[in-house]
Amino acid sequence: MPALLYNGEIRIYDDADSPVLSLGNRGFLYADGIFETIRITQGKPLFLESHYERMREGLKAHRIHAPLAFTPAEIRKDMARLLEAENIEGSARIRMTLSRRGGGYYSPEESLLDVVMTAEALSVNDYSLNEKGLSVDIYPEMKCTPNHLTRFKNIAANIYIQSGLWARENGLDTALIQNDRMGIIESTASNLFLVSNGVLYTPGLDGGATAGVMRAEIINLALEAGMKVYECNLTPQNLLIADEVFLSNAVQGLRWVGSYRTKRYFNSSTQELVRALNERVALQLQA
Repeated sequence: MPALLYNGEIRIYDDADSPVLSLGNRGFLYADGIFETIRITQGKPLFLESHYERMREGLKAHRIHAPLAFTPAEIRKDMARLLEAENIEGSARIRMTLSRRGGGYYSPEESLLDVVMTAEALSVNDYSLNEKGLSVDIYPEMKCTPNHLTRFKNIAANIYIQSGLWARENGLDTALIQNDRMGIIESTASNLFLVSNGVLYTPGLDGGATAGVMRAEIINLALEAGMKVYECNLTPQNLLIADEVFLSNAVQGLRWVGSYRTKRYFNSSTQELVRALNERVALQLQA
């Protein structure tokens, strides 16, 4: 039967629709918290230290107080226990939902941490590039207003949900999201990169982009490979003159975009970055 880990306690539930949280949970009532998705390969969490730092920064920004036991070592132990309870031995996607504990309405009565961890098996071990390029367009109905919380993976995710629905309704693989200054900042579920004349471009965090763990890894890999990297405002015109466009997240790695409206893209630099990424993962697994 499915299992989850709630504040360090393994809970078994009959099916995915069984209630596991109280009606007073602030994540449910107010979307008061953040979440993190972490890839497991060969039983080991990838880039855990980077994920942990983002969680710590996100909790601090939300004024949620983590206990002293909230450490990478304890998180790693909890993940191992959950994977064992779920009988997952290979690759997996783990989601950690971190919400504020306690009562109150918009003004919380306390700010302690509740952690829910779930796991889902994955069928592949390595990061691999999609064979068919994704089709994308710009989501027109909502814009992101950058603030000190937009760089984190917030439970409140209306713009991402609505952009995903819009993409599906329009026969697209994913949508691109703009900020209120009309800059393109990311896609429905991934950070955004462009390659133009051998130079890598990605939206800056000050524009509202999520501070993705994989985003940071890709920037470092590109710099190590001798590529110039610029964090800057990106516009639809940049999409039209780019040679390559790809998306990144911690679970899927890199996915190349094949088309934006009538524009078509290549993926040679993206392939090289995927190879470099898998080499880095191999070193982590050996450690």
